[in-house]
Amino acid sequence: MRDNDKQRSLPQAEADGIIEGRNAVIEALRSGETIDKIYLAKGETDKTLGHIASRAREKGIVVVEADRRKLDGMSRTHAHQGVIALAAMREYVSVQSLLDAAAEKGEAPLLVVCDEISDPHNLGAILRTAECAGAHGVIIPMRRSAGLTAIVGKTSAGAVSYIPVARVSNLPATLEELKKKGVWVYGTAAEGTTSLYDADLKGPAAIVIGSEGSGMGRLVREKCDFLVSIPMKGHISSLNASAAAAILLYEAVRRRM
Repeated sequence: MRDNDKQRSLPQAEADGIIEGRNAVIEALRSGETIDKIYLAKGETDKTLGHIASRAREKGIVVVEADRRKLDGMSRTHAHQGVIALAAMREYVSVQSLLDAAAEKGEAPLLVVCDEISDPHNLGAILRTAECAGAHGVIIPMRRSAGLTAIVGKTSAGAVSYIPVARVSNLPATLEELKKKGVWVYGTAAEGTTSLYDADLKGPAAIVIGSEGSGMGRLVREKCDFLVSIPMKGHISSLNASAAAAILLYEAVRRRM
């Protein structure tokens, strides 16, 4: 790679929220920049990478070990030095703040819970629909999930600036806490025993959308008060995660009008 090609790649990398190289990541951590996730080269345990990992964990940042091929594929500069950080478009909030926002508006909480939605385009589309539908917030897990990266921000068409997102370490425990606070949990499942049009989405509701491949995890599924099925009239038996979210959200909107 020629030096001028490398320099040309830097502005685009910055625009995409990709921070590469040890000094750049250390400076981002020092300056307080909101970081979504840090990828470290698997098997490398030198002092600098260890310092980056410990500083990140102190700040509650997800640290993921990745093989060199993954890092090489993510890199725009081809000089990542074994570490790449993804900047977050905005800070995460607490789950309680989502409930407080609904209370301030005098509305029953309407939340979207994403169970391991790893495709950033799907998460961005869900954020966009949630914002348009007037949801009070979105909840995602810290691990095995897309975060508020630049790709998600672009896909959300700007919704990431308006819809608050909480990120939690234990999704089943979070659902249990929501239930204790009077929120009903509705999980989407093809084999659900409650039809979408029989689900009472007028009251406090958290709509759980499962991952693109395997749907909701077992522990998350067990925390749902209702498993809701969307009527399927065609030959294909499942919907894209963001499409399923849109259907349930706007049924909730219709019930609340």
